[in-house]
Amino acid sequence: MRAASSTPVIALAGNPNVGKSTVFNALTGSRQHTGNWSGKTVANAYGAMRCGSTPMTLVDLPGTYSLRARSAEERAARDFLASGEADVTILVADATCLERNLILVLQVLEITSRAVLCLNLMDEARRKHIHIDTRELEHALGIPVVPCAARQGRGLTELTQAVDRVLKRGSIPHAAAIRYPDMIENAIQRSGLPRAAALDALVQNPPSGLTAELLDDQITAAAALRAEEIALRCVQTPGSAYARDRQLDRILLSRRWGVPLMLLLLAVVFYITLSGANVPSAWLSEHLLGLTEPLAAALSALGLPPAAISLLTDGLWRVLATVISVMLPPMAIFFPLFTLLEDAGYLPRIAFQLDHAFQCAHACGKQSLTMCMGAKWMRFLC
Repeated sequence: MRAASSTPVIALAGNPNVGKSTVFNALTGSRQHTGNWSGKTVANAYGAMRCGSTPMTLVDLPGTYSLRARSAEERAARDFLASGEADVTILVADATCLERNLILVLQVLEITSRAVLCLNLMDEARRKHIHIDTRELEHALGIPVVPCAARQGRGLTELTQAVDRVLKRGSIPHAAAIRYPDMIENAIQRSGLPRAAALDALVQNPPSGLTAELLDDQITAAAALRAEEIALRCVQTPGSAYARDRQLDRILLSRRWGVPLMLLLLAVVFYITLSGANVPSAWLSEHLLGLTEPLAAALSALGLPPAAISLLTDGLWRVLATVISVMLPPMAIFFPLFTLLEDAGYLPRIAFQLDHAFQCAHACGKQSLTMCMGAKWMRFLC
């Protein structure tokens, strides 16, 4: 819901792992957890920001690679954008892999042209000697493009100024459009609906000769082709930019070594968690449970009846102390270790590697990361 009818609503959309939550935190002063795995944000996060003297509500949408609504996060992002609740949409893109990010940008522009492209991670792009012609990119997309490095706070002032300009100017008449095959374009024109709504209607009722799956593939391929065309015009990438990542991928994602290395690394993480938690867990248990008798004596001095004292000490306090001593040490060790894997970029590789196996169970690889932190693992750790 909008905080107030007179408060502009700014949506924050983008692929997973492009620094979207970092931008959200920088603009709102929040401390939302920033993560490096796909689908980290699965619900909308709200915060307050200002553009000059104007207060605004910033909505961080779930990270998604597409608006074709194949997963819960894609549906959540698409439904919010299609509702028209957002007055302006900030599209956060990774400057180091712009072509992939442009697919979502182009799909969002079919829903609304009131948008600004936040070209994040420009510091990483410069480190890899990737050059992006932002003026040409603005011309190709038809929306403002603002280079940013959100972690260092660079470009955020220019970003809020661009949002304010779009808010005052309204819809942009010449935003980029995806070029679909003639059959699809003709069907869109005949429908008389906006492009995004017309595409949804076509997927539900495909033209003769096309199945829903084939139509969806053609729509996705057209978006990818348009993104490639724009990237070729605006981005200059040296051949060595991704050499290190490719070398790592050849080992970490290889058919021979990928799965054994993944199992070994996760086993090491859980071993460190289990063995490392024993000492602090025993220390907490000894000292917290040792407070049971002093606490009972203090409650008795206050004149509480024995039944109430037993309920508070033998019941409430002992249960609380046991839970803390058993759960806190493993969590305090496991999550920092998982964060190290996250910052190293290994968790998205795990999701990619296990995606095929999880699809056999009608799931996706991203859920492997949830399993690592799920209730079963926590019970095992305890």
